Order: sequence, then C-alpha cells, then structure tokens
Amino acid sequence: MKLVKLIGNLGYGSRKEVALMFREGRITDPDGEVLYADDKVAHEHIRIDGEPLDPPTGLALMMHKPLGATCSRKDQGRVVYDLLPPRYRVRDPALSTVGRLDRDTSGLLLFTDDGALLHRIISPRANVAKVYEATLAHDLRGDEGEVFASGTMMLESEKEPLAPAKLEVLDTRRARLTLTEGRYHQVRRMFAAVGNHVETLARRSVGGLELGDLAPGQWRALEKDDIARIFMQETGN
Repeated sequence: MKLVKLIGNLGYGSRKEVALMFREGRITDPDGEVLYADDKVAHEHIRIDGEPLDPPTGLALMMHKPLGATCSRKDQGRVVYDLLPPRYRVRDPALSTVGRLDRDTSGLLLFTDDGALLHRIISPRANVAKVYEATLAHDLRGDEGEVFASGTMMLESEKEPLAPAKLEVLDTRRARLTLTEGRYHQVRRMFAAVGNHVETLARRSVGGLELGDLAPGQWRALEKDDIARIFMQETGN
C-alpha cells in the first residue's frame, strides 16, 4: 500500500493533506530522515512529527468506559470516541465497539477494526463470559442464583429463555453476575424480573481479560496475549 493511502487510512488526514505533510518534511524515519511518498518503508519505521505511526489495521483496544458516555459515534452528549485520539474516528476500516454498554453502565469496553475478531467475540458459539458487578436497591432475597442459573428464565417481550447465568453474592445488596450472552439491558432486566432494581452496574471482564487498574476514561491497545486471554476463560469460572 502506498504511504499516502496508508497514512490517510489511519485518520491523519485526506490524501491531499497527507501529501502536504510529506512536502513539509513532517514524515520521517526513526533517525529523522525525511521520507517521500513513493518510499517503501515498514510501518514501524514511520514517524509523523517525530511520533510513531498509529497501529495498522487489526487494532484492538480496551477502555474503562466512564458513566455518562454512550457507545455511539454521534450523540448530543459525550460519546466513547471522544476519549480516543480524534483521528481514530475516521480510520478505515472503522474502529467499532465490540457490543455496547449503556450510558449508565461503566467498565470494560472493547474496540476493534477487525471484523472477524469482533464477530468471534460476540458470537454465541464463542461462549465468551462477561462479568458484571451490580449494586442493588433492595436486599437480595436468596433465590436469585437458582433462578438465573436455571436456563428457563424468560424476560418480558423475549421469545427464548436466557442461557444459564452465574450469580455470586458479594453482600446483601451487591452481586457479581456472569453472562454468556448480551441481550438488551440484560442485567438490569434480570434483576427487575426478580423484583429488584440495579442502581449501579460495571463490567469487570470479558472472557479472561480483566479491566485491571485502568481508571475511568483511560484506554490502551491490546497485545496478542490480551486478545488470546479473551477466549481463555471457561464458562462459569
């Protein structure tokens, strides 16, 4: 791929704008030698204003999504893409969220521009477990774990029962719930169906990949080991 197209696809500007960057000498190698548009240079050896080029296609990120941000590209309020470099909005192929967390849910959110990886993670066949921690408005009554694990629980307006889910009681009004599917507002609707209300909700892990010590709003690129970890956790562990 020609350098102008490569750099443009990463969101640094239109082809015209990237061509101007070459003419201005802003694109160099690691030693500061100016590169030209028709040079053949490895991705990792390209610098723009002295900074390494963004990762190539196949990028995957993890973010600690804060409360109040929506998983949308356009919204009247704050969106998760506001927390990334502006050029990440216009990468080609597009950087997409892997599933969604609603405005009032925080925690681990994944992004990728790799369509095959995205579908592998969200596919029901992959059986990737997602762990949420919920704070509830009322004390747990004691039988929620059995109901959630039954595999027969039906939600209002749904035609298929929920897959078995694992509940771990943390205290009288806090619980950890492990799901292997992602229906609309599923955690909130499950607790509502047993007479409770979720006051706060956070996703702690996807598969074997945990949120760790990322602060709200922080993000980092995933390495190969991180991606492999997503598929390592066995259901229910």
